[in-house]
Amino acid sequence: MPARPFKTILSGMLLAAATMTLSAGGAAAAGKTLTVYTYESFTSEWGPGPKVKEAFEKTCDCTVNFVSVADGVALLSRLKLEGASSKADVVLGLDTNLVTEAKETGLFDAHGIDASAAKVPGGYSDDVFVPYDYGHFAVIYDTETIKNPPTSLKELVEGDPSQKIAIEDPRTSTPGLGLLLWVKSVYGDKAPEAWGKLKGRILTVTPGWSEAYGLFTKGEAPMVFSYTTSPAYHMVAENTERYQAAAFSEGHYIQIEVAGLMKNAPSKDLARDFLKFMVTPAFQDTIPTNNWMMPVSATSEPLPDAFGKLVKPEKTFLMSPHEVARNRKAWIDEWLAAMSMN
Repeated sequence: MPARPFKTILSGMLLAAATMTLSAGGAAAAGKTLTVYTYESFTSEWGPGPKVKEAFEKTCDCTVNFVSVADGVALLSRLKLEGASSKADVVLGLDTNLVTEAKETGLFDAHGIDASAAKVPGGYSDDVFVPYDYGHFAVIYDTETIKNPPTSLKELVEGDPSQKIAIEDPRTSTPGLGLLLWVKSVYGDKAPEAWGKLKGRILTVTPGWSEAYGLFTKGEAPMVFSYTTSPAYHMVAENTERYQAAAFSEGHYIQIEVAGLMKNAPSKDLARDFLKFMVTPAFQDTIPTNNWMMPVSATSEPLPDAFGKLVKPEKTFLMSPHEVARNRKAWIDEWLAAMSMN
């Protein structure tokens, strides 16, 4: 999503291609190729992909081939379309809200590795999917435009409709799905009424995170749905504290991003080696300042000081993957109905 949620934008430009392949490094051999399906911002020149590729190719004597789509939800949709004919070895970029639905495709295999080094708030362990980063969702606001940001989801829902927010579509975006589940976690059966009130504050609903965050940084919306880690990017890369996350009293919904092994992986042993690599410092080092999310295991260096200034949620929301899979379609239909009401 997501993040992957935090996925940075370089000079306001979005990736145009739905599929990209990173060129082979000098250490890669022609004989072996690892194909990793993921999301676009992971493989972008400012994302973790190029560094991950270089580091793993030094250990595997292989070529890492990244194939990317817009977002984690789109990733699952592509896998469903390709079915057993998919050429992917590893799928990286789903999150725990999608893992049950992903397993139900029958396309994934047990990873068979020791992933105990990966730690996330509340704990997550699975025999099919390996977590590689996490982040709490948050409303990010421009301090130059909004002096009194919302301090709760209730204040966001019922606040000044002239102060707009850009959000993502839960049908196509993991952050969009995260917001849907956050509202459902807090409001329960009253979620449609909450969406009806919030609708007046929504500037636009974008297909993915990049479009929404781009509108925000261009000044077209004073708020955007993103991650508590998003301000770290602006502090580290731009040396500004202008953009901040609003701490919500009810708590924040968490996103845990995962990777899995395909059952028909052409390079299965290599894929397992990659999943093992993901929980080592060589991979985890790329997460904080390239994917702008939290690492799940040890990094070789301490996190930048900016990460110590971020909102630290007092309560974490996370629905079980089974509950999400059972209700996702109905809740999206509920959201569509609420958003279409006059």
